[in-house]
Amino acid sequence: MKSCLVVDDSKIIRKVARRILEELNFDIEEAVDGQDALDSCKRSMPDVVLLDWNMPVMNGLDFLKTLRNTEGGSKPIVVFCTTENDMSHISAAISAGADEYIMKPFDREIIESKFVQVGLL
Repeated sequence: MKSCLVVDDSKIIRKVARRILEELNFDIEEAVDGQDALDSCKRSMPDVVLLDWNMPVMNGLDFLKTLRNTEGGSKPIVVFCTTENDMSHISAAISAGADEYIMKPFDREIIESKFVQVGLL
């Protein structure tokens, strides 16, 4: 079973993502911010990270840059999942090492199609 780390400061978003991803047969871990996510990755690197942008402590972009410079951090597929939709944000995310981008709100169909695009399903 593939593992997914869902990183979002919203408990509701984490819960919705968990339900969708469990239906797609992913083993789920959750993190409330970038630092929490980094700690989780150091314990056990996931196959994929579903990552929010705006969070306290450490935002998604800073997490991604740090992750990609961490041992084994080039392995996970990273899919940003955020309300930030201007081209500068998307470009910054891709430049930092994101593999794909999903806009909130999302549903199962959106996650499933993006995960197919990046080779997870």
